[in-house]
Amino acid sequence: MQMPQAREEGVRRFRVEEYYRMARAGVFAENERVELLEGKVHLMSPQGARHMRAISRLTKFVAPVLGPTLSLRVQGPLTLTDESEPEPDLAVVRVEDEASDERHPSTALLVIEVSEDSLAKDRGVKAQLYAQARIAEYWIVNLLRQTVEVYTAPDAEEGRYGAVKTYARGQRIESTCIPKLSIEVDALFNA
Repeated sequence: MQMPQAREEGVRRFRVEEYYRMARAGVFAENERVELLEGKVHLMSPQGARHMRAISRLTKFVAPVLGPTLSLRVQGPLTLTDESEPEPDLAVVRVEDEASDERHPSTALLVIEVSEDSLAKDRGVKAQLYAQARIAEYWIVNLLRQTVEVYTAPDAEEGRYGAVKTYARGQRIESTCIPKLSIEVDALFNA
């Protein structure tokens, strides 16, 4: 269920189909990284070496435990509403949800954002969108503090998660929705 949004005076919001028309028309530079959140086009932070290394490490842990019914999307869009198409760093989706060549999945079991400069957006608008989409589990890998915030128990109507737990070095994360997914926090940050 999409939450009603208060409209900001003087702000033009875009729908996903308009966002794609703008991209095809060359409105965005070829190497410009953008995503559509609540009808607004947001610039994405450049990807530094630490960010990409964290994505690579996460991929090595997540991909092997998924089995044939789940798929790992790396930096791929999720079309959550008519006005929101975030591009999380990793998303675990059901194979049948990504079977279409015409549209991106509209939900996921697990979404992971690797965060440094985008921490406020990841905790704010993205957490709200993921909760509204009933994504069961949402992780924020905080590169600055070397912690992982795990959000569970989404409340779609309120647009928030009912439970948040932060895991630090020396702790292990056990996914609540991917049975065999277990990661030592240290493994995400050590060389």
